[in-house]
Amino acid sequence: MDNFVVSARKYRPQNFNTVVGQAPITTTLKNAILNNHLAHAFLFCGPRGVGKTTCARILAKTINCTKITKEGEACNTCESCVSFEKGASLNIHELDAASNNSVDDIRTLVEQVRFAPQAGKYKVYIVDEVHMLSTSAFNAFLKTLEEPPPYAIFILATTEKHKILPTILSRCQIFDFRRITSNDTVAHLEEIIGKENIKAEKNALQLIAQKSEGCMRDALSILDKIVSFSNGALTYENTLEHLNILDEAYFFKLLEHLTTQDLTNAMLLYDEINQKGFEGDMVLYGLASFIRNLLVCKDPASAKLLESIEGWREQYISVAKEVSTPYLVSALNLLNEAEIQFKMARNKRLHVEMAIIKLNFLQQAIELSMEDSQVVKKKLVDSHYPIRLKKIIPLSNSVVTSEAKLIIEQKAPRVASAPVKSSTTLPKVENDTKATNESVIETKQAPSVSKTSSSTTPPESNIPKGNNKNLLAVLQNKYGEKYKIEEVIDSIPLTMEDLRKCWDDFTLTLETALKHSAASTFKLADLAIEDDTHFTITVPALTAQKFVEQERMNVLEKVWAHFHNRGIQFSILVATSEKEDVPLHLSLNSKQKYERIAAQYPLVQELKTRLNLEIYY
Repeated sequence: MDNFVVSARKYRPQNFNTVVGQAPITTTLKNAILNNHLAHAFLFCGPRGVGKTTCARILAKTINCTKITKEGEACNTCESCVSFEKGASLNIHELDAASNNSVDDIRTLVEQVRFAPQAGKYKVYIVDEVHMLSTSAFNAFLKTLEEPPPYAIFILATTEKHKILPTILSRCQIFDFRRITSNDTVAHLEEIIGKENIKAEKNALQLIAQKSEGCMRDALSILDKIVSFSNGALTYENTLEHLNILDEAYFFKLLEHLTTQDLTNAMLLYDEINQKGFEGDMVLYGLASFIRNLLVCKDPASAKLLESIEGWREQYISVAKEVSTPYLVSALNLLNEAEIQFKMARNKRLHVEMAIIKLNFLQQAIELSMEDSQVVKKKLVDSHYPIRLKKIIPLSNSVVTSEAKLIIEQKAPRVASAPVKSSTTLPKVENDTKATNESVIETKQAPSVSKTSSSTTPPESNIPKGNNKNLLAVLQNKYGEKYKIEEVIDSIPLTMEDLRKCWDDFTLTLETALKHSAASTFKLADLAIEDDTHFTITVPALTAQKFVEQERMNVLEKVWAHFHNRGIQFSILVATSEKEDVPLHLSLNSKQKYERIAAQYPLVQELKTRLNLEIYY
């Protein structure tokens, strides 16, 4: 049985015309050979598997050929070309810098350069993976690379140009190799399967080209594997199965579920994909590429950027017309963030499912930010306006009591009185007659004086007769069936016993919420009642004061609910008996902090002046 030779070696280009996808470089090299404008040092850089070492070998063979063609190609028949094909040429030396990267290896190479070629015009030294050389080896190579003998030519090849010293780069003629396009890869694969008598679908070859990502060596290796897997018959299905690629049909179904907000089927489809062995990062990557392809298909001018097989092109274009551009851009941004954070997620599946849920409700978020089918933009103003702030007026210390009584006088004369303010809004009752009943409200704080009028005598009121009726009873009697009337609860006097009980209850609430530091501070605080609506809290230090300040509103809500009086307030005092080393930012009040910032940064004061800002400390 003959030894099998992989396609990457068997069909390695032997002249410049057979190099795939590097026409600008091969044309330049052929013209340099024909015009005798060869540089003494070349640097071939670019991605892996695009033909750097191949072009270096073709160049080395061609410049020593004795019968160069008119196109600048080697004849492959002369003694020099034949010896090169057999690997017996003494004028071409290859050095693998990955394993020979020391100073001694470079010194040995420099020693060989001193000897002129016995046959041919040039001695060519090909140094592959030159970026692996050490700094000392680069420095030992500098002088020879700058001024080599006229018969010596150096060809350096690397995939990482940025690792090479600038002094080496300045001494070389640099050629940047590009990735091979999918069309060029497919054309080369079709040529090879034609020579090997292999049956293959074009969609399968396009999948191989897409998977190789511009690397011809990878494409040929994949072709050999799938030929062995499928027994010489490449189909789209077995290529998908072997390469472990998600079929784009899944993404079209998933997009349909997401745009119709069918979350159930979307999650079931992801579960089906997951059951087939596809990891979450592969799903995110494939979906992001799918959304990107839809985005480029929105405009016919950019449709040529579509990275997919030809069979899906028409479906991409039709689906892209139905999905809005804002949705595609937002989805692409969301998938990009999810893919970046995927490595840090502990629950990988949940992370992908969260991304799918966000995509499912993404359309609603976009619709909320749009008005008349247009994205809402911020409005620009012609001039600057200072920020106007309104100071909040504190509640009055007066306590609302329920001592107000309504005295209804039977057959009272018509009176003119000022409108009465009440916490309960009464409905306006219409009467067909012009004469209405009048009521006089008397309070202990402000008794009213009625003025009689002899012009008209009102009819008797429909309100039940009786003196000193309670206001709530009268309203319930008249409007109780039609309106909901709530009684105002009398406030409880502020006493130390009730205040301490309320304070202890709140402390227990803090302990239940696991706020142990704040609870300890509340236990150590001393309470003192100043008047009916004000009490003081004395704490031992400024740090304790901060804990009480953080809970101020919660404490007030508790006190207001307990005493039925929203007019109660408290002040926080710090005991002066103990001294504590407190940070400066905690010991200053708001005004002092602003003055300190303004003194340190004058632009803050200038900003306040120019914008006419008012600061409430």
